[in-house]
Amino acid sequence: MELTNIRDIRELLGRHGFSFSKGLGQNFIIDPTVCPKIAENGNAAPGWGVLEIGTGIGVLTAELAKRADRVAAVEIDQRLLPILDETLAGFPNIKIYNEDVMKCDLAKLIETEFSGLNVAVCANLPYYITSPVIMLLLESGLPLGSITVMVQKEAAQRLCAEVGSRDSGAITVAVNYYGTARKLFNVPRGCFMPSPNVDSAVIRIDPDPSGQLPSEEERFFFRVVRGGFSQRRKTAANALSSQLGIGKEPVYAALRTLGLPESARLESLTLDELKAFSRKLLVTA
Repeated sequence: MELTNIRDIRELLGRHGFSFSKGLGQNFIIDPTVCPKIAENGNAAPGWGVLEIGTGIGVLTAELAKRADRVAAVEIDQRLLPILDETLAGFPNIKIYNEDVMKCDLAKLIETEFSGLNVAVCANLPYYITSPVIMLLLESGLPLGSITVMVQKEAAQRLCAEVGSRDSGAITVAVNYYGTARKLFNVPRGCFMPSPNVDSAVIRIDPDPSGQLPSEEERFFFRVVRGGFSQRRKTAANALSSQLGIGKEPVYAALRTLGLPESARLESLTLDELKAFSRKLLVTA
């Protein structure tokens, strides 16, 4: 059986009475070149354990298992389990967890499945949970060497943008705070079954804790980012005044200390400037 062949996929799904769920954002990969590239770029290699989120019929899962020592996959759709029993029968190094990744104890899973191994994440993420899953992985403090995911092309542009650029948003700031992100390659909509209405792209995030702030400063930093970016057209002073109840004068003072104009918008600041601004504001506000 060729897991990227449309005829084989239809036969497989029909035999198991499976129908695609729009609510779960199910789009299965039918381009045979995509999953090997994800695996090769995503640290699927000897000495590594790979966490996959969302298996589909196991196309990427199999490519990961061919390269990595161990694969643990979290799949929410119970209907896929008998299909995966069939498609992944030849891989003893795979364990499937029928759970919601947003509720799964990932720290325990990693400890159980990947003891003594480096850990990477590889996934074809449903569009509707892209940001929540990425933030869960970044904020969790899990020992992840890399996060390689396929997302909507427009989301990839935001996630990999330079902080302070036109494409930058609050999610851009968060990703860059926790590590570095880069786009690897595009995946046209025709590479999926059923075909989505948008193109996709594969990105890789390499976590790096070295630039993170102490816990109190970090909490305030993200409050400032969320408040400032929620009203992008407003100046930092106006946005933070309305969203966080912070007086405008402390905002002006923090901006002046950094040599920035009082009319500055948070979306135009670099990551270092945002950190410095937040630190100054925490002291004066």
